[in-house]
Amino acid sequence: MIKINLLPQRKARRSADPGQRDLVIGVAVLAAVASLLVVLVHAPVSREVKRLRADTAAITADSAPKKKTLRDAENLKKAVAAAEERSGSIDRLMRAKAVPAHLLQELSDILTAGQLPTMTREMATRISEGPQGDANRRIALDWDPKHVWITSFAEKGGVFTLEGGAQSDGDVTQLAKRMQASVYFQDVSPRGGERLTDRDSGITYYKFTITGKVVY
Repeated sequence: MIKINLLPQRKARRSADPGQRDLVIGVAVLAAVASLLVVLVHAPVSREVKRLRADTAAITADSAPKKKTLRDAENLKKAVAAAEERSGSIDRLMRAKAVPAHLLQELSDILTAGQLPTMTREMATRISEGPQGDANRRIALDWDPKHVWITSFAEKGGVFTLEGGAQSDGDVTQLAKRMQASVYFQDVSPRGGERLTDRDSGITYYKFTITGKVVY
């Protein structure tokens, strides 16, 4: 008797395609290589970059105060040079025998902090801040005379010419007002002036000239 099998037949499992298997293996190898590169190369490089950035930041932070110290030292050097110029100006004038000693002493007092010129009682009233005071004659009591230095003082026939340097035009005005108030000077007039820079110290200053008459 002929038997007919109506049940579905199972298909034989085919083995995987060799090309597909090689592709999977290749991808796996590439992934492994990439992982090794990350662990062996990228990570150390990243750590080195972070270390170098940290070192750079530390060096920058350490150099900043040193740069400021160098700038402060340079400014101090310039200030010392200016102070030496001021202190030497009066000494040079004192050695100039052609100028009367009392005039030089008066200039020295005027250029001393806290000192006022030799004045008459009337002049002392005029420069005061009281109701009888003259605003045009008034002097600033807190003025620092170290902002001014004298380079030359010449007198001939009762007329003097004073030359020097100052930090500002206002310093020249204060010097001139004190000389105007002094009993040893008359017709004091500041004239001319220009901004200059000293080649050696690099200090910028105001060169001025003051003229007038002396009272013996």
